[in-house]
Amino acid sequence: MSSSETPSLYAAREPVFPRRVSGKFRTGKWVIMLITLGIYYLSPWIRWDRGPNLPDQAILVDLANRRFFFFWIEIWPHEFYFIAGLLIMAGLGLFLFTSAMGRVWCGYTCPQTVWTDLFILTERWVEGDRNARVKLWKQKWSFRKARLRVTKWIIWALIGLATGGAWVFYFTDAPTLAVNLVTGQAHPIAYTTMAVLALTTVLFGGFAREQVCIYMCPWPRIQAAMMDEDTITIGYRDWRGEPRGKHRKAEGAELLGDCIDCNACVNVCPMGIDIRDGQQLACITCGLCIDACDDVMAKIGKPRGLVDYLALTDEARERQGQPAKPVWQHVFRPRTILYTALWSLVGVALLVALFIRSEIDLTVAPIRNPVYVTLSDGTIRNTYDLRLRNKHGEDRPFRISVKGDPALRIQLEGTPYESVNVPADETKLQRVYVMAPRNSDPAILDRTDIRFWVEDLANGDRVYKDSVFNGTGQ
Repeated sequence: MSSSETPSLYAAREPVFPRRVSGKFRTGKWVIMLITLGIYYLSPWIRWDRGPNLPDQAILVDLANRRFFFFWIEIWPHEFYFIAGLLIMAGLGLFLFTSAMGRVWCGYTCPQTVWTDLFILTERWVEGDRNARVKLWKQKWSFRKARLRVTKWIIWALIGLATGGAWVFYFTDAPTLAVNLVTGQAHPIAYTTMAVLALTTVLFGGFAREQVCIYMCPWPRIQAAMMDEDTITIGYRDWRGEPRGKHRKAEGAELLGDCIDCNACVNVCPMGIDIRDGQQLACITCGLCIDACDDVMAKIGKPRGLVDYLALTDEARERQGQPAKPVWQHVFRPRTILYTALWSLVGVALLVALFIRSEIDLTVAPIRNPVYVTLSDGTIRNTYDLRLRNKHGEDRPFRISVKGDPALRIQLEGTPYESVNVPADETKLQRVYVMAPRNSDPAILDRTDIRFWVEDLANGDRVYKDSVFNGTGQ
């Protein structure tokens, strides 16, 4: 077969114009949108006293010092396991919700879904509902069409700019950065980040939309492994709806099912699919088709629930005239219980680690070039670099001591005392010398285990790290 006869595997995108719908699921999506966008846009502006050296910001990603602040919680670079634990919990939570309710995350709280809803709302406000938007799409370019498109794109750009602007506020003091952005004094990275995020937000939420969920997101292909016949997801009760037909007063209408083939469920779907074709990779289980179908069923006097959340096991039961199993029997089953247990275990472990961690920290790095130095009086000296970390919001005096053989003594570089002042929320590098007199026990001058202790003189907190003292016999 010649290349000219090879069929193309590319299909141009068919734009989707969802119709406006009202109902409990649509209302729930509006509420979730307001909550999630409110959290995203307002969180950087919540104030929290962090002392004189840090911005008074409740949620702050301090890239310069590689720290993360969340209200009273402070995560340092060496505590990255907290972030890893939260990511594991997020993954397990996604497994849990998917196994119980399908792609409920995708349909209600995924950022792509939330911003797409916002962009569709803007589009509907500017260009009209579904029929008006379809008509406008098919029209040739005119002044009116250009005016509506430009107006819509400007609003989209402002939403994207606000999205990027909110993101950069998480990385520095929000009020200060806002003034610098307006006056043109902000760092170029801030403007670049805002521009990139604004562009991607408009591209994904305004133009790509369902393409992101179908082709870019990996979750539709993973969800099959998370779901089984007891997973509650959106489905069409074809045993009740078929055969479908529009003419209810025609001959043989009594043989028709409840579906009047009005396509209301198709017209409101943001993914542009027909839920009556069965479960599909593109379905994000947002519930809008349920609202649309329930509205039609109420108007024609039929029971609601022709399109609804249900499990495959319920389908078999309902076909036989039996009632569906209670929701709790679908939700609480071995798979979801296992995910819940793992999720809880990781969460409890993180909480325990958070509450038992010390507000001071210590790392010890022996200097091995040279391993030891012999002083003029015969004293053997080892050198160590101690990193003293003060997680408090004020300066603290730290006393350093060493435990091992009683003959060993310690000396701090730059001070005759055994204590140093560590600034608030900082790490201090302190060089320490450990020395053994010439007439010490020969065992000391070989290789001796030692332990460095650091004590916070303000409250008595203590931490330690083990190391080794090397002598002439090492």
